[in-house]
Amino acid sequence: MSTHAQRERLLLADLLESAGPNAPTLCGGWLTRDLAAHVVVRERRSDAAAGIVFKPLAARLERVQAEFAAKPYEELVRLIRTGPPRLSPYALKQIDEAANTVEFYVHAEDVRRAQEDWAPREVDPVFADALWSRLERVARMLGRRSPVGLVLRRPDGRTAVAQRGTPVVTVTGEPGELTLFAFGRQAAARVELEGDKDAVAKLEAAQLGI
Repeated sequence: MSTHAQRERLLLADLLESAGPNAPTLCGGWLTRDLAAHVVVRERRSDAAAGIVFKPLAARLERVQAEFAAKPYEELVRLIRTGPPRLSPYALKQIDEAANTVEFYVHAEDVRRAQEDWAPREVDPVFADALWSRLERVARMLGRRSPVGLVLRRPDGRTAVAQRGTPVVTVTGEPGELTLFAFGRQAAARVELEGDKDAVAKLEAAQLGI
């Protein structure tokens, strides 16, 4: 049975393939080639991928990622589509599902929403709940740099506090949109913001996410 992560992996690979190697993305200056290299390095070069969260290794990560970005683009897309090597932790279904469901969803939208003619994706209720469950668990981490209090709210009223404090801005939207907002894609997320005008402006400009 296909998992959420497996489905999002294939969707991301399809979008990268369709966009080609030099299309823009929502990832700070990265082209699709750079984004594809990031995904491959994260799954296949754990020695370098540690630089994603461990800043002293960031320079090594950049070098390795640049090396992969120089590879044929078709190869990068193929490596994403086929998945990690058998001995990788990501080859375990449980780890893949936990670590890659949101990762691949966000990056797929990074590709989709950077295109001029992008259209909203319809997210089924089961997947929406899966995204919300993960967002609830990491909301505080994603919102830790928010300069204002931040509450994420689904249309049905369920909420997650991403940052305590005042003034408070409440961001309302579907789980997928809230996920994108919390991961720093505020400008591309289809959400409604309620709160003091200055607080809203600060939140929209904040560096949210990992």
